[in-house]
Amino acid sequence: MDDGPFTANNGPSAMGAYPHLNKVGDLLFISGMGPRSPKNNEIPGGPIKDERGIPLDYDITAQTHSVINNIKEILEEYDLGLENIVDIQVFLVDMERDFAEYNKVYAEYFSEILPARTTVGIHSLPSPIAIELKVVAKMN
Repeated sequence: MDDGPFTANNGPSAMGAYPHLNKVGDLLFISGMGPRSPKNNEIPGGPIKDERGIPLDYDITAQTHSVINNIKEILEEYDLGLENIVDIQVFLVDMERDFAEYNKVYAEYFSEILPARTTVGIHSLPSPIAIELKVVAKMN
C-alpha cells in the first residue's frame, strides 16, 4: 500500500472532498467519521435534530457502536483492526448528556487496547449526528 489518500469500499459516504484515510509511512490518518450507515446513509439511534433544527431524542449508545464499527470496517479493508489504533479524537455535540453512555461503549472496544484519547464537546457537526471520531492507526 503506497502513501496517499484512499477511499474504502465499505465506508460511509463522505460529506465533502476528503478520503476515508490518508497513509503516510506506517501511519493511517482516518478522516472524521460519523455513525451514518454505509448501506443506506441512515443514522443508527436517530438524528439529533430534524430538518428544521428541532431537537429530537436519539440513542448515543447506538451512534457510538456505529461510528466505531465504521472505523473498524475501514481498517479491515486494509487488513488492520481496532488494535492498530494509537490515537482517537472524539467530538460530542452534547458532552453533559452523552459522555457517560459513550464512555461505556468506548470501553467495550478500547479498554484493553488503550489508545491515546481526547474527547471534546462541540456545538455541531455537518450532519445531525451526536458523535464523530478522528483516528490515527499504525500499520503492523
